[in-house]
Amino acid sequence: MRSFILRVVLEQDEDMWRAYVPELEAQGAATWGHTREEALRNIQEVAQMVMEELQEDGEKLPPSVTVSDQPLVAVSI
Repeated sequence: MRSFILRVVLEQDEDMWRAYVPELEAQGAATWGHTREEALRNIQEVAQMVMEELQEDGEKLPPSVTVSDQPLVAVSI
C-alpha cells in the first residue's frame, strides 16, 4: 500500500464550494460541493481516481506529491 499526500484548494463561489488539487487539475482533479465538507469528500474520491489512472498509465507524479509506503491518516481541523 502506498499513501499520497496532495494539497487541496477550497474556494467558496456563491452558494457552492469548489475543491481542486492544483498539480492534478489538468488531469481532472476538481469538483464541487454544496458545503465545504461535501467538496472535501468529493475531491477525495476524484483525487483517488486520478491517482489510480496516473499509476495505471505509468505517468510520473508531480514532484509536489508526497509518497509514503506506510499507511497515513490526515486530520484537518
